[in-house]
Amino acid sequence: MREFVGRRLRLRSAVALLLFAVPAFADDLPDPMTDEARDVACGLELFSPNGRLALCIDTDADGRLRYRADFDDDTVVAASGLGLRFASRIDLVTGLTIAGVERGSADSRWEQPWGERRFVTDRHNELAVSLKAAGPERRLVVRFRVFDDGFGFRYEVPEQAVYADARLVEEASEFRVSRDARAFSQPADGKLRYEELYRESAIGVLDKVATPLTLRLPTGVHLSIHEAALVNYPGMSLEFDAESVFRSHLRPSSEGWRARLSVPFVTPWRTVQIAEKATGLIDSSLILNLNEPNRLGDVSWVEPGKYVGIWWAMHLGQKTWGPGERHGATTAEARRYIDFAAEHGFDGVLVEGWNRGWGGDWVAEARFSFTEPYPDFDLPAVAAYARSRGVRLVGHHETGGHMSHYEERMEDAFDLYESLGVRQVKTGYVGPRRTLKRLDADGNTHLEWHDSQFAVNHYLKVLEAAAPRRIAINTHEPVKDTGLRRTWPNWLTREGSRGQEFAVWGATPNPPEHETFLAFTRMLSGPMDFTPGIFDLDFEVNGKPRRVQTTLAKQLALYVVLYSPIHMVPDLPENYALRPDAFRFIVDVPTDWEESIALAGEVGDYVVIARQERGGSDWYLGAITDEVPRRLSLPLDFLDGGTEYIAEVYADADDAHWDTNPYAIGIGSARYTNDDTLELDLAAGGGAAIRFSPAEEAESP
Repeated sequence: MREFVGRRLRLRSAVALLLFAVPAFADDLPDPMTDEARDVACGLELFSPNGRLALCIDTDADGRLRYRADFDDDTVVAASGLGLRFASRIDLVTGLTIAGVERGSADSRWEQPWGERRFVTDRHNELAVSLKAAGPERRLVVRFRVFDDGFGFRYEVPEQAVYADARLVEEASEFRVSRDARAFSQPADGKLRYEELYRESAIGVLDKVATPLTLRLPTGVHLSIHEAALVNYPGMSLEFDAESVFRSHLRPSSEGWRARLSVPFVTPWRTVQIAEKATGLIDSSLILNLNEPNRLGDVSWVEPGKYVGIWWAMHLGQKTWGPGERHGATTAEARRYIDFAAEHGFDGVLVEGWNRGWGGDWVAEARFSFTEPYPDFDLPAVAAYARSRGVRLVGHHETGGHMSHYEERMEDAFDLYESLGVRQVKTGYVGPRRTLKRLDADGNTHLEWHDSQFAVNHYLKVLEAAAPRRIAINTHEPVKDTGLRRTWPNWLTREGSRGQEFAVWGATPNPPEHETFLAFTRMLSGPMDFTPGIFDLDFEVNGKPRRVQTTLAKQLALYVVLYSPIHMVPDLPENYALRPDAFRFIVDVPTDWEESIALAGEVGDYVVIARQERGGSDWYLGAITDEVPRRLSLPLDFLDGGTEYIAEVYADADDAHWDTNPYAIGIGSARYTNDDTLELDLAAGGGAAIRFSPAEEAESP
């Protein structure tokens, strides 16, 4: 096999990427990773720029297009089928022949207006395979792109009479992996949407799982299966079968079909990120590179930063969203939070429960007004006071999951916010699975999934309505992220997983391992509004004890580990006042980065990430662990050479433990250069947060 790989590396020119008349894929795959599967010859080959990753593409005896992915000496995705199925039963799966091939490549660098790194390299090779079938005549193009960190493919259906009204009932995309792989997954159809816990398991016990799905192969290579550029199409989950194949499953609409499309159309990209070790998945930019460039033009009005809010007190039961004696969204309370934000240099203040409609069963009734405040909240005065203090009001639109109700009112709501200088809006779609409400042309109500085609299109309508008003969106209860922040940079962040509020009202609180799973699963898709930074870790809600299952130091580290361009500072101001030394890190840490590097980690165990402040010379490091205490030795070679740094260290004390002693934290300083190795001790459920500043700058007057 090494001789074959060597030949592959030598044949990287366009000459090597010709169509060969060789046998098609074998049909019988008793074990998807045996030599028989790995050595299947290719009709077409497509290599990554560095030559380590190769796709083999051909049709089988039934005329079905298949692919295989090899990374170095090993097959990472064995022979897997492709295709589309339609309600008309005139499918694009079998009976296909290759009619033509087009090749291309790219080697460019583009700049993010905000992000986990400023510059992204897009270096890939491309192969577009044109297919045709007779009886009736059908045409399909499958486009593959191979990067050094993985590959993607999508379907492109040209204009043709047979699909004038294309109602898609399923994709036939497959991902065949070793049955000895380990999976890190969450269920796809849980009541809580994407807010289920992740778990590690053998792939054989899986049923239907959400993406990103992270896998560790027996060789140690890691894969993440997901999608990019989800537009006018339902979200994809994966169904696992006894043949060790993950098969695509598209979210159905209330009308039965998965997607209703007009030709020509393209599907989202199906993506497979590949890395020698788990940290390589975090460093990948493949999802972003498979999205279209910024279509909004100048987006300097999209402002990363940190915000506080009238929010946590409602979860604690101290305040209410609805009106009454404990109403949280009052003018006086908003002014208090604005003063707190201004004092500490935070950018925004979120106010939830300000608008009429929160009384009664607001989830079922969805009677929200998005322009009329309650009498005890003076919206124009609060917005004006915020501006006078150098702070912006962050808007809030809870829809109760009623898409049509919101669409009828959102432009007036955005006009109001624009007139008040609001630049960010948090939207919400509270409700369990398949509860989004849609009215058809006759006024009939339909219930849709949060990742159906109708919902996907709704979320984009909100972005497109907000953008002309220079408003950015933070979506809660969203469809999953697929990198669309590149195309619509006003989609700042979203929820889409179990956030910190589960410490209060979830039946099962987030366990100490939770965030170490998120870093290698959910976070691969894009930013998350997790709301780190809870300082009161042991409290009561309605007389019942509740716990945040981390140490205090881990709460600080999450600001670095879990990326979002807008991080909330969620706890009550009085709780931060009790621990000003630890609070200093939250005040200092930025949310917009020049570069980000995953230094160490294993899925579900621990992770260490370093990020450099955008436009600055400071580096920040976050390290977290699960319930197992760990000692880590971390080379600091990411720091600039020839520069001495002062490190401000916020780390677990020797006796810290998430359960028995969560507040024990050591705060100090030390000096390092990039030749040094940092030794870190993390407590059970603990972490460390460090700021590295060049000594010359830190000590200058």
